[in-house]
Amino acid sequence: MSDSKALVFSIAKTMAEHKAGDVVILDLRGIADWTDYFVIGTSGSSTHLSGLVRAVEEEIAAEAITTINKPSIKDDENWVLLDIGDIVVHIMSQTARSFYELEKLWFKAPQIQVEAR
Repeated sequence: MSDSKALVFSIAKTMAEHKAGDVVILDLRGIADWTDYFVIGTSGSSTHLSGLVRAVEEEIAAEAITTINKPSIKDDENWVLLDIGDIVVHIMSQTARSFYELEKLWFKAPQIQVEAR
């Protein structure tokens, strides 16, 4: 799956299936020249956050893709960013998501809500 559009939807669906809250894709093509998409999802706890990171890493590994960064997750982590190049995945606690408001920061980007399959 070399198409970043197909991969971004696959990642977002995986996050939704693993109970990430309010999963949204921001289409940054034409707005940012360093990435095409953000996927943003909310975790319910640090354990849930770790599980979501693992699920996304397994999803992209199945496509023989790896992240550019390798986050080390601490017990009190509020936000993990997975950089896949054309796609940047943000898994955030509700507190971090409310504080940083990425959707408002990137308000010009078309947004697509994603539900579990």
